[in-house]
Amino acid sequence: MALARLRDAFEADWGIVGLGLPLIEALDQHVSGLRVFPALEGNGCNAPSSQQALWILLRGDERSTLFERTAQLTALLADALVLDDALDTFRYRDNRDLTGYEDGTENPQDSAAVAAALVAEGVGRQGSSYVAVQRWIHDLQRFRTFPAAQRDATIGRQISDNEEIEDAPESAHVKRTAQESFTPEAYMVRHSMPWDNGIKQGTEFIAFGESSDRFENVLRRMLGHEDDIVDALFSFSRPVTGGYYWCPPRQGDRLDLRSIAI
Repeated sequence: MALARLRDAFEADWGIVGLGLPLIEALDQHVSGLRVFPALEGNGCNAPSSQQALWILLRGDERSTLFERTAQLTALLADALVLDDALDTFRYRDNRDLTGYEDGTENPQDSAAVAAALVAEGVGRQGSSYVAVQRWIHDLQRFRTFPAAQRDATIGRQISDNEEIEDAPESAHVKRTAQESFTPEAYMVRHSMPWDNGIKQGTEFIAFGESSDRFENVLRRMLGHEDDIVDALFSFSRPVTGGYYWCPPRQGDRLDLRSIAI
C-alpha cells in the first residue's frame, strides 16, 4: 500500500507530510476536524480552494537532494497518486517576504508554539497538526509604485526597523491578522515561503494549528467578513490555491498512521 510505504520511508528530517480529506475518505477513514478548504468570497477579492489528497513539504539546502527526493516519493506513490503540482521555494534575505518586509514576527515561540500548532492528546493524534496551505501571487511592480508610507501602511510595519505602526489603518495586514484579537485567540505557527519562476512570484503561505478553525477565522476577517474591511494585502497580492491537511505525528522512526488504520 502506498501510504504504508510512505510511512516507512519518510524520514523526520525530510520535511512534513499532510493528508487531505479526499485521501482520508478514499481510505474510508475519519480524522476529526479535517475538512476541505472552502472557497470564500470577499468584497472584490476571493480565496479559492484547490484541495488535494496529499501535500508534502520537502526541506533541504541542496537543490539536487530535493530533486532526488521528489523523484523518489513520486515513484513510491505512483500506483496510488499522481503528482499534480510542485513548487520550489527559497529563503529571501534574512527571512523576508519578496516585498522586503520581515516574516514571522508574531509567531509564538517554544512551548507556546507547541500549544498553538500541535494536537495535545489522542493515540495516533498527539503531536499531529493541521496545516493550511495557500499560494499567493504578488504584483510586485504595482507594490513598488506605492509611496513608502503606503507600503508601510499596507503591511502595518515600518520596513526600516520592523516596528508595528500603532496608528496604521484598520485594513493593514498586521491589524487584520493580529492573532490575539480573535475570540478565541488565533495563534498559529506561520511561514511565508517566497517563490519565483521568472515570470510570476509570490509566497507559499503555510500555517500550522491545533485545528483549522484558527486559520479560517483569520482568513475570513482578511476577506472582510467581520466588518467589510478587506486586508490591504489584496491591493497587490491574491491567493490562487488553498488546501487543508492533517499532518500525522511520528512514532519512532516512521510516520504514525495508526489513527487511520495503517
